[in-house]
Amino acid sequence: MEGAIFYWTCWAFWIYLTFLLEKQNPYRMKLAAIVLIVLILSNFQFKVSVFEIQASGLFILGISYFFISQEKRTAIIYYFICTVIISIAYVTFHLFEIFDPIWIIFKKEWMMGIVLWYLAILLQKTLKGRLLILFAGAMQGEILYALILNKFQFPYLIGAYASMDVCSLTALLLVGWSVLENVGTVMQNHFHFFEKGKQKSS
Repeated sequence: MEGAIFYWTCWAFWIYLTFLLEKQNPYRMKLAAIVLIVLILSNFQFKVSVFEIQASGLFILGISYFFISQEKRTAIIYYFICTVIISIAYVTFHLFEIFDPIWIIFKKEWMMGIVLWYLAILLQKTLKGRLLILFAGAMQGEILYALILNKFQFPYLIGAYASMDVCSLTALLLVGWSVLENVGTVMQNHFHFFEKGKQKSS
C-alpha cells in the first residue's frame, strides 16, 4: 500500500525525537514539529494551474530550502549542484520506468531508494547535508517530472505517497549508514584506547 513506508517512518522518527532523544538536544523539538506537520499535511492537496500538489511535499521542499539558506554562500552553491544531480537521477529513473519497465527487477521504491542513497553519500559527508539534498532534490525531481508528463497530458500528483515512500526509505537508509559510520568511529577510538593502555603497561 502506497504511503505505508512513509507513515511508519515518520511515526517512528517522531516517537524517537519526542520520547527517546535526550531533551538537551537543540534540534529535538524543531525536528519533532517538522515531522508532525509533514504527517498532518499529507492529507491535504491543492491545485496550481494544471498541477496537483500534495501539501506535505511542498512543505518538505520549503523546509529544505530554509535550512540550506542558513549555510554559507559557497556551501549553498554546492547544495544547489547536489540537489540538481539528485533531481536528474530521480526524473531519469521515472522516465526509464515508463519507456523501458523491464529493467525494474524488484520493487521500484527500493531501487530508487538505493540509487538516491548512494548519490547522497557520494555528494555529502554529513547526515544533515545528505538528508537536505535528498528531500530538496526529490521534490524538485517531482516538479520536473510533472512538467514533462504535462506535455503529454498525463495527470500527476506532485509529492504523492509513492514519492514520500521513496524519500522515507532513503532517509532510513541514510540514518542507518550514519549510525554505522559513527559506530565505526567509536569502536576505533575504543580500540585505540586499549592499545595505548597496553603500550603503557609494557
